[in-house]
Amino acid sequence: MLRLARENPRWGCRRIQGELARLGHGIGASTVWKILTAAGVDPAPRRGGPTWREFLTSQAEAIISCDFLHIDLVDLRRVYALIFLEHGTRRLHIAGVTAHPTAQWTTQQARNLALEVGVRLESLCFVIRDRDDKYTDSFDAVFEAEGIKTLKTAPQSPRMNAHCERVIGTLRREALDHLLLWSERHALHVLSTYAGHYNGHRPHQAREQLPPLADHHTAPLSDLKTPGRLLQTRILGGLINEYRYAA
Repeated sequence: MLRLARENPRWGCRRIQGELARLGHGIGASTVWKILTAAGVDPAPRRGGPTWREFLTSQAEAIISCDFLHIDLVDLRRVYALIFLEHGTRRLHIAGVTAHPTAQWTTQQARNLALEVGVRLESLCFVIRDRDDKYTDSFDAVFEAEGIKTLKTAPQSPRMNAHCERVIGTLRREALDHLLLWSERHALHVLSTYAGHYNGHRPHQAREQLPPLADHHTAPLSDLKTPGRLLQTRILGGLINEYRYAA
């Protein structure tokens, strides 16, 4: 009984009583209430809904999130990249790079994304963003027009947008920290090239080591004694390598 209450925070006494009846335990709702109360388990309305982590897990296929990434150029100028990440597939989108990320620029990148994603927007229900003043009502309206609700993270709570924070860390560790970037155009080229690798080749633990754009692994070689010729593709001047067997 206590397990049912813990694992299903929205279930009331009568719902728990019904589940117990299906399991062959004929017990009254008042008895369920007494046992839960004695164990310190509040009634369903006060137990609340799912945690933020539970919400993200259950709604992953319907969520896209966004965040800004700052990049310091070789001449000490700072530019900003706006990225979007689809939670379900882990597909990364580099919306743009600019030294002056105004509200108007940010809104235009959202419009560009809507055109790029196209029909896939129909499967999305939520966009997660922080409370940066560059996200305005016009930015939210782009997604509202597609039936997507905006969810704002709490102030100074990066863990509420953990997927974007993690991919930003990946961008830094695997690319940006190892290159000298000269301009906005150069930064955009590097990020776009890496996004192609990230989406098309890089394995993801959350997807059973599949890249975002793949739906199955390469078939294993039938004869391990005579493997095919391994081809190397150099990405970003050899900073990253991709491997495939020759056809």
